[in-house]
Amino acid sequence: MKILFTICARAGSKGIKNKNLRDFLGYPLAFYTVSAIDLYVKRNPNIHCDIVLNTDSQDLIQMFRERLNLDVDVIEREAKLALDNTPKVPVIRNCWEVMKERKAINYDMVVDLDITAPLRTVVDIENLINKGANSDAEVIFSVTDARRNPYFNMVKKTENGYERIIKTSFNARQEAPEILDMNASMYAFSPKFLERGRGMFEVKCDITKMMDTAVLDLDHEIDFELMQVIADYLFKNKQGFGDVRDNIYWICSDRQTSSEGGAKAFTKNSFQDQ
Repeated sequence: MKILFTICARAGSKGIKNKNLRDFLGYPLAFYTVSAIDLYVKRNPNIHCDIVLNTDSQDLIQMFRERLNLDVDVIEREAKLALDNTPKVPVIRNCWEVMKERKAINYDMVVDLDITAPLRTVVDIENLINKGANSDAEVIFSVTDARRNPYFNMVKKTENGYERIIKTSFNARQEAPEILDMNASMYAFSPKFLERGRGMFEVKCDITKMMDTAVLDLDHEIDFELMQVIADYLFKNKQGFGDVRDNIYWICSDRQTSSEGGAKAFTKNSFQDQ
């Protein structure tokens, strides 16, 4: 099997300044995604894997090229694919088209890992890829159990006050159908899907479930701070998450050991948020 891993990131950020370059618990946020891919590659040597960064950020490109020991291809994103309202699928399709020609490889699957989702394990990636390899669905995406349910405890404002989003006689959450949250962490696309240029929900989709880590959308500074609190607990108490963080040390070209109990820490420099 031949897999293309895509890491997509736009320059700048309105909610959190330069979030794709930010330090997250001692390492650049983006390197958690790279580390998870690296661990997958090491655990699956029989699978051909390429990694590509697609971005319009020269700072992010420089950080990847100067501070990683891994072979990561770079696609400098065209301006038309870097607009505020640009969907993600056309960017991933661009990755697939460019890399297919650049490497002269017909990939069996394209796996996109969101750069702002540091809380994933190698097992999560393996589950996604295994589901994609054994499903007739054209798109696989990651989900968690929903914390809120529109059949039971979500409301909307109307002319007559507030009412349930979905009118129903359910009186308990347990009575409502299962609802899942798309946590925007991982996606697997078939070449057939990318070639046809259709929307995600215009084709058959399937899911892979991840642990509910209360992942937050990184839109505001408080989101970033809260995610670090959750991540710190998981890195210390859940081996799968800790493995991803510890591996960053080994894929960095400028690794440095801190003086605090021998813990591995990244050298802070000008790439951190200003």
